Amino acid sequence: MRRQQRMAVSLELRKAKKDEQTLKRRNITSFCLDTPEKTAKGVAVSLNLGEIIKGVNSSDPVLCFQATQTARKMLSQEKNPPLKLVIEAGLIPRMVEFLKSSLYPCLQFEAAWALTNIASGTTEQTRAVVEGGAIQPLIKLLSSPNVAVCEQAVWALGNIAGDGPEFRDSVISNNAIPQLLALISPTLPITFLRNITWTLSNLCRNKNPYPCDSAVKQLLPALLHLLQHQDSEILSDACWALSYLTDGCNKRIGQVVDTGVLPRLVVLMTSSELNVLTPSLRTVGNIVTGTDEQTQVAIDAGVLNVLPQLLQHNKPSIQKEAAWALSNVAAGPCHHIQQLLAYDVLPPLVAVLKNGEFKVQKEAVWMVANFATGATMDQLIQLVHSGVLEPLVNLLTAPDVKIVLIILDVISCILQAAEKLSEKESLCLLIEELGGIDRIEALQLHENRQIGRAALNIIEKHFGEEEDESLTLLSQVLDQDYEFIDYECLAKK
Repeated sequence: MRRQQRMAVSLELRKAKKDEQTLKRRNITSFCLDTPEKTAKGVAVSLNLGEIIKGVNSSDPVLCFQATQTARKMLSQEKNPPLKLVIEAGLIPRMVEFLKSSLYPCLQFEAAWALTNIASGTTEQTRAVVEGGAIQPLIKLLSSPNVAVCEQAVWALGNIAGDGPEFRDSVISNNAIPQLLALISPTLPITFLRNITWTLSNLCRNKNPYPCDSAVKQLLPALLHLLQHQDSEILSDACWALSYLTDGCNKRIGQVVDTGVLPRLVVLMTSSELNVLTPSLRTVGNIVTGTDEQTQVAIDAGVLNVLPQLLQHNKPSIQKEAAWALSNVAAGPCHHIQQLLAYDVLPPLVAVLKNGEFKVQKEAVWMVANFATGATMDQLIQLVHSGVLEPLVNLLTAPDVKIVLIILDVISCILQAAEKLSEKESLCLLIEELGGIDRIEALQLHENRQIGRAALNIIEKHFGEEEDESLTLLSQVLDQDYEFIDYECLAKK
């Protein structure tokens, strides 16, 4: 329950990462494979928009080619391509027709390239391509004997699918997946295989709704195969695809876990390439938000060999994701917490609590909270002996209400456990030596009433022999319109 209740925080983490993989890509480079320019008799053509419109609507294939190529070059310029202008000129329907011109592969190629770049724009610009009827002819081009034409069609479909669930499902419902998968072969040029992998990842992308079950079942074996490749771009996009498929309910996570992919993901988490490490770590982090059984499969695959090391990574973004994943393991049963201890996770955890960036410290605080909530007495003792209290006390001055509340809850939890073990006096002395009492007392006057009440409760229960008049008055003030925070509801991503 704690694991699922932190999904809102997990969503916030993912939103911060949404730009790590490109949704759409414009083709602003030239192909060297059978380039259409070479088939145009070496004639350089420069046309204005009116001439492009006239040429595109001509019955002469040469004029159609020249006009389409000129439009494509306009759409391929790096800055401010005139996507809107081309759409408003009504060129899309003719370009869709050119996709069907099997006798003129150069024309097909230029039309597919132009449509690729239009579909790289806004949703409304992509919609113009879809409503122009481009999806079916593009899918048909996946069986073109011309490699450049075929690859450009893959690229266009990737841009359409990457726009969102509506167009993704339109591509899937037109039976694109089997034809895309049929293209994968050991002899395929590496750039082509990268494009296919990226397009497949876009077919896995987006929720509300998720891609349909039948599509996922088709895609998973291919993604597993692509994960064995050595190219970092292919590995990256295959991992991103799996991260999308595991970003949700336990059933979705189970579909991925059941493929047996976890050992390979653990290997990829050790990659020195950030574009491989990030999505493989994200996928594993998603998986351990699942059931205790799914988390155990991840542990058995060796994730705890790697995650503590990633807490010490030189990139704070990786530290943060590693801490997030570990916090989800810590939200499990006490035997999962015992495995965290067995893999010596506490020293690097304390290190990031002391010296990490605040965004990493926040995730580490969640891990401590989950650990403390589910730990046995012996495990809680080990947590205290790790030195975790010092950085927690220091973070009581953090400008984050939720984090301060969680730390106060952790301190309260540890004090209650110490009381049961008749060790409260020594723990109180330790907290006092760390400056904890002064900080907690100061929080009684915090502008947030929940923090004030939580701090007051700790002082009254654990550090005061009797309640004096000032504490009574403060208690009355804090009780006005106060609502207790449910710490259990904060305990898990």
